[in-house]
Amino acid sequence: MKKSGGFKGKTIAITRPIERAQAAIDLVKDNCGVPLVVPTLELESFPSKSLIYLCSQAQNIDWMIFTSPASLESLFKYCNEFKENLNPDCQVAVIGPRTERILNEYGLNANIVPDDYTAEGLLEEFKKININGKKIGVPRTFKARDVLPEGLKEMGATVILAEAYKSTQPKDKSKVETLIDDVVRGKIDAVTFTSPLTVTNLFEMAGDKKNRLIETLKDGKIMVAVIGPITQKPLDEMGIKSIAPTKYTVEDMLKRLMDEMKNTT
Repeated sequence: MKKSGGFKGKTIAITRPIERAQAAIDLVKDNCGVPLVVPTLELESFPSKSLIYLCSQAQNIDWMIFTSPASLESLFKYCNEFKENLNPDCQVAVIGPRTERILNEYGLNANIVPDDYTAEGLLEEFKKININGKKIGVPRTFKARDVLPEGLKEMGATVILAEAYKSTQPKDKSKVETLIDDVVRGKIDAVTFTSPLTVTNLFEMAGDKKNRLIETLKDGKIMVAVIGPITQKPLDEMGIKSIAPTKYTVEDMLKRLMDEMKNTT
């Protein structure tokens, strides 16, 4: 993103996991804003039985699909020899460019990166090829939607789902509670969300302040920005308007937010 003063003096809440927040922090600072990092989601990798089983099947897998950097990092953390054991004809699909960059760091290249960085976008790409009878490994969090594995199965693939990490609410909820109070008091200029869980966790943790939080965000004085339509859905269900970029990246989300702020000043 080209640097400007588009966020000048504005406080932008970033609710994504802390280890994924640095790019957003830098972009807000570069554009003269104040990043307020309050993760409503924590990622915890662990060697689940399903992940270890996926590792044991490396030689038999035709496709690997990675839907997040966390799924990659967990797999290679607990399956040290996965790359060496992987079927040499195995192909790889990733959900977007950030995950592709992490994949490249592990010495692998992506055969598929959809234009639409969603499970639906990946499925559209797989419709172009024959995966009937193919074995496809999908490490992820089990809280993810079932759209991708179910769609692959409908195309005739055998899907090996592996729980690579857990998505949980923060153990220390004090920062989230302070954020909720700050939103209700109008001390925040914008709130950003990068996954459906970052949304739903916030409102679950609001407790008896949930309705007040919803009403505050519905009045439009505080802007709400999301990375894409899947993240937008739970907000729509609560009647909260949000803005989303046409390209589902953190950079594009913040650029769209900055443009909207310029138009309202």
